[in-house]
Amino acid sequence: MLERAERLDLQPSHERELRPVEIRLGEASFVADRSGALWHEGERTLLVADLHFEKASRYAMRGQFLPPYDTAATLARLADALARYRPKRLICLGDNFHDVEALGRMAARDVAAIEALASALELVWISGNHDPDMPASLPGVRATHLELDGVHLCHEPRVDAHGAAEICGHLHPAARVATRRGSVRRRCFVSNGARMVMPAFGALTGGLNVRDEAFGAVIGVNGLKAYVLGRQTIYEIGDRHLFSD
Repeated sequence: MLERAERLDLQPSHERELRPVEIRLGEASFVADRSGALWHEGERTLLVADLHFEKASRYAMRGQFLPPYDTAATLARLADALARYRPKRLICLGDNFHDVEALGRMAARDVAAIEALASALELVWISGNHDPDMPASLPGVRATHLELDGVHLCHEPRVDAHGAAEICGHLHPAARVATRRGSVRRRCFVSNGARMVMPAFGALTGGLNVRDEAFGAVIGVNGLKAYVLGRQTIYEIGDRHLFSD
């Protein structure tokens, strides 16, 4: 099927690199960032999802050793996005920590980086299934959900949303696309115009193909768009160019 598909060019032009990629949900407008963050200009707010701090150290406890730098790498990527947008508020959409004991395993320098973040802007932690109770010692506002410009913000997609505008995380979307140089698989935002699922921001989080049945119940199978993360920009890909693994 991939061999017969129309091939797309995912090599950005200089002009494409500089063009912001807008995603509209209801009456609200957001800008997708190549890091996997989402920007709301009017509210000066940056959104990220599924940081999964200390995933590697959790796996190490089970005897599966991963490079122990995921938290530092995630914080470095976050710092880069914050420098680009200079928000007044950062909202983290759940699964911020990989488990409830993760803070105790975090390096002191990484804890200090989070504390410095909270002193520079309003930091909001939305709870997820991996971190239902955020560590009380960390600064920041705790919430189970929020509203931003008429859009519901939460971790897991609501089954009773009934078409209401919503941004969530949890599913770690990734897209497989046929290109002129072969097939590529990359993290992405995915949206049907009413609901958006954000890519996982964490360094070791992986991704679930947007053609998986888990997305069918949340986004649907037709009319969806994937906003695929490239090295320099975001690529808007329609559903007919998205393939299963």
